[in-house]
Amino acid sequence: MFHVFHTMGADLVVGANTIVEVSHTRVNVPRLQWVLSRVKVEPVTERAAKASAELLKTAGLHGHKYAIDATIAEMALRQPGPVAMLTSDVDDMARLCGHRVRLIGI
Repeated sequence: MFHVFHTMGADLVVGANTIVEVSHTRVNVPRLQWVLSRVKVEPVTERAAKASAELLKTAGLHGHKYAIDATIAEMALRQPGPVAMLTSDVDDMARLCGHRVRLIGI
């Protein structure tokens, strides 16, 4: 999959907090490190956090349940387009991203 996207000239981007979200005792750490070496990891800065909070407010969402989703949506929205997002939560991401990001359910 990485090869296909790189051949297409697509950038693969993940939010830094996604690393925290996917980490648990069963994760193969060397494999995770390999994956992270092949993607761009976007930081969650103060500016990004404030923009994420604004997305939550606009979407009528709040709380920790949506916090990581909001930071991922904010990161996707600031990437040069066109942007596609692989997500297991199409409904919430649609509320946060609107029609500006193509959502692909996984």
